[in-house]
Amino acid sequence: MSAHLEAPEATRSNEPMQNDGPAGAELLDLFGDEYTRRVFEAVAEQPRGGRAVAEVANVSRATAYRRLNDLRDAGLVRTEMALCEDGHHREQYEAVAESLSVSFEDGQIEAMVSVDD
Repeated sequence: MSAHLEAPEATRSNEPMQNDGPAGAELLDLFGDEYTRRVFEAVAEQPRGGRAVAEVANVSRATAYRRLNDLRDAGLVRTEMALCEDGHHREQYEAVAESLSVSFEDGQIEAMVSVDD
């Protein structure tokens, strides 16, 4: 498995994402899923490894990793490799999204996500 050390450049600013980030409908679909919300809340609380996310979010490991990958692909979570006390390297997931704003204007769904550096 390859490690994604940083989120794409467009997702690492304090500026709201519009064109470079996920579309409004994609964000609504993503956060419309209860498991995704629980997984995001777990990493928003503090950076965690996948197993810890599964435990805190009360989901299976497979579900946790699928949702973490979806959140990472959307630019809302980033990963870093961490060296554990046992000498193993493990991915740590960290939420980078600070706020989400969705608006409906002229029949269009617009979303703005503010992310942490």
